[in-house]
Amino acid sequence: MEVHLVSESLKFMVLGMGIVFVFLYILVLLMRLQAIIIERYFPERLPEGASAPTGESEEEERARVAAIVAAILEYRKTQTEGR
Repeated sequence: MEVHLVSESLKFMVLGMGIVFVFLYILVLLMRLQAIIIERYFPERLPEGASAPTGESEEEERARVAAIVAAILEYRKTQTEGR
């Protein structure tokens, strides 16, 4: 009797997990389809008066990264001194 109950519970578990898996798979497919439809019929536009983003030179980018790194190091230095 107990073996029969265990096998039945395993069947229900596999059936339930299968249904959930199929539902989630269909949900992912529908979300991808929705993204494709939205991108095609409602493309993202720049606000009026805004120009296209200008590319920064490599030197400006390196200077910005260096400033960020210096700020982080200074912050960490002040935090460890306070302890």
